[in-house]
Amino acid sequence: MAISAPPITLRQMRYLLALEETQHFREAAESCGISQPSLSVQIKTLEDALGLTLVERGRGPVRLTLAGREVARRAREILDATQGILDLSVTLKSGLGGTIRLGTSVTLGPYLMPHVVGDLRETNPDLRLYIREATPRDLLRELHDGVHDLILTQLPVSGATLSTARLFREPLSVAMPNGHPLAAREMLTNEDLTHQTILSLSPAYALYDLISAVCAETGADLSREYEGTSLDALRQMVAMNMGLTFLPALYVESEIEGRARDVAIRPFRGRRFARSVGLVWRSASGAGPAYERLAAAMRDTARRFPQLVIEG
Repeated sequence: MAISAPPITLRQMRYLLALEETQHFREAAESCGISQPSLSVQIKTLEDALGLTLVERGRGPVRLTLAGREVARRAREILDATQGILDLSVTLKSGLGGTIRLGTSVTLGPYLMPHVVGDLRETNPDLRLYIREATPRDLLRELHDGVHDLILTQLPVSGATLSTARLFREPLSVAMPNGHPLAAREMLTNEDLTHQTILSLSPAYALYDLISAVCAETGADLSREYEGTSLDALRQMVAMNMGLTFLPALYVESEIEGRARDVAIRPFRGRRFARSVGLVWRSASGAGPAYERLAAAMRDTARRFPQLVIEG
């Protein structure tokens, strides 16, 4: 059977710590801004609640008992954690702090988030991002299940219970084998893709729908036989002359320009062929203002990439 006892309060813990520090009831009361009798009553109430003697009462300096010292040590940890919660609430109201669980698409996160994390470390040192990569469809399911606080993904994402912050539009360029006839063009149009074999990721990726729609519009042949499992895999298949593909601008800058020169990259439709990227979260989370601030910070990072078109 549970034993009924008066509640233990944070105020009582503060009084006990003040008594430990000053070793004097009157000085402890003065430091806490209360009368000595009031402090004595609160300490006695705490002892009764715990069923322990916390203070050695007698002549001379006040000392805590063994039990008192152990309770005081734990009380200090509790008060420190409580202050941390109060500090966090201030941070979340005025900035970004705490741990945010961010899910991100594998075609986007690895090429954007290193830059975002570096900037956030400077501007929001109290913020920690727990980042997990998955396919867009898994991300959406896991967002609804509460695995992620919010997700970074290709838009649009439908759902009456979801909120969205648009970040930017990211152009997709055509990747082709070195020496391909189309490499002689400065820019490709719809007609250039007619009857060309186009490689894509599997339908589990939002990028597949975008590329499939372009193939239908231009008369290109979307390969059903070879579907990449990553952007790297697509690039490598293109390098082996298995077809053409579309690669996002951030991937091109990160993995091809100045690094891998195994394929040629050409803009398509004057770089107007692009995917929209944004943050999505559950509207009922109550953290919308914080996530909007995170979106603003991510837009600031994205502005350093001139090929991106900032939205929002």
